[in-house]
Amino acid sequence: MKKQIVALAACGMWAGAAMAQEPFDLGAALLPPPAAPGPRVQPFVKQPAGKIAIIHVRVIDGTGGPAQSDMTVLLDGGKIAAVQPASSALPAGYATIDGTGHSLIPGIVGMHDHQFRMVLPNLSEEGYDQPKLTDEMIFSTPRLSLAAGVTTLRTTGALEAYVDLNMKQAIDAGELPGPHMDITGPYLQGAHSQAFPMHHLSGPDEARRLVDYWAGVGMTSFKAHKDIPLADLKAGVEEAHKLGRKFAAHLCAVTYPDAIAAGIDSIEHGFWYNTQLQADKVPDVCPRTNGEETLLAMEPGGEDAKALIKLLIDNRVAMTSTLALFELAYAPEYRLRTPRQVAVMSPEVREEYLLQLYGRQIEDPAVTAHSNAMWQRELALEKEFFDAGGLLMAGPDPTGWGDVIAGFGDQRAIELLVQAGLTPVQAIKVGTLNGATYLGVDDRIGSIAAGKNADLVLVSGDPSSRIEDIENVVTVFKDGVGYDPEKLLATVQGAYGRY
Repeated sequence: MKKQIVALAACGMWAGAAMAQEPFDLGAALLPPPAAPGPRVQPFVKQPAGKIAIIHVRVIDGTGGPAQSDMTVLLDGGKIAAVQPASSALPAGYATIDGTGHSLIPGIVGMHDHQFRMVLPNLSEEGYDQPKLTDEMIFSTPRLSLAAGVTTLRTTGALEAYVDLNMKQAIDAGELPGPHMDITGPYLQGAHSQAFPMHHLSGPDEARRLVDYWAGVGMTSFKAHKDIPLADLKAGVEEAHKLGRKFAAHLCAVTYPDAIAAGIDSIEHGFWYNTQLQADKVPDVCPRTNGEETLLAMEPGGEDAKALIKLLIDNRVAMTSTLALFELAYAPEYRLRTPRQVAVMSPEVREEYLLQLYGRQIEDPAVTAHSNAMWQRELALEKEFFDAGGLLMAGPDPTGWGDVIAGFGDQRAIELLVQAGLTPVQAIKVGTLNGATYLGVDDRIGSIAAGKNADLVLVSGDPSSRIEDIENVVTVFKDGVGYDPEKLLATVQGAYGRY
């Protein structure tokens, strides 16, 4: 990879992004004009786009406000034409869908999703061997995501960048089923990382060149990984901003305050990986305990927490909650994955899942107590950030633990925010409108209002009172086309973990 980068630079092939050009418009790249579903997409279409009236439905609009009962939502092609009481007159020419007993929420905006999955060699009760490998899940993940109601997502780090780019283009062209995608470039990683699938930077100049090149070929955002040094991080952020792209970071070697000062746009994984209170912290080195010491030392409501949260908000830095990633290892109470979730796992993923469950059962009680304390601290700090006005977003990070599955994990990420103390409608806002706000497309998606794109999820039940009803997906509307979740899921039975 490094030789390829040097060769490209020598040939002047970095010019794509560096030359004078129109300002980058993420909205146009993320939400292009909808294409008609092609032959490979048509089998999953339940309701073609047109004039559709969803009547007698409960509307949870994504703003965090109370649910509205017995409403009618009118769709006209790819747009929401009106949101009105069911008692209002229905315009002529609309086909009706009876929403009695159902709720309509905005399409989920997943802000920490991936199209790959880690493979753990020689996995057993004792652990696994290094190095970890990766497999691309570009067949199963877009279908799983769309079936779960995810109509927009950020890939939040690529290992096979051209795979993600080409997949997005195929989805946007109506050739394959899947959500709208903000495609994040290859990880910017430090030179001394043990993350073998990621390219390791040689310094700030290479960070700039990588951002410049990948923006030029179509990447719409960027992300740093935990071993990146501060100078490389700052260079990558500056180059991304120069090119109109946003920059996220999974931190560790760099503390949260230093990354905020460097200008990052979002911090991934909530408060788990902050190392600012690590007693023996070495600059640009990720400690073995990651952010454990800081998380346990940062008392909710205390001065350190209040100062950090104020710093985040004052600098308009968003935070992505990924509670679904940590639930199995840290939560005191763990909800087993449902039969329909287990059904999409490959045999290898099922084995990983069972081994993790076994490990939880035999864990030393002292370790369990320590993990539970970290979980409760994380929940409290995320709620404190949200309550203070911080832009909290959500995503599952489905990269290699057997219980975190694309799509299903996006739903669980929202559900767990209710455990953190958010109301169900607040949690739905975090999983919909807040992501759209970060992406700068909240005028088009993320909430249910006249004039917005018809990206909606019809679910059975009432997630405003029982958040788990978000899993009862009946129809997913993307650009006004209604997709059948059961038909999408039928094509990925036993597939997640294979392709």
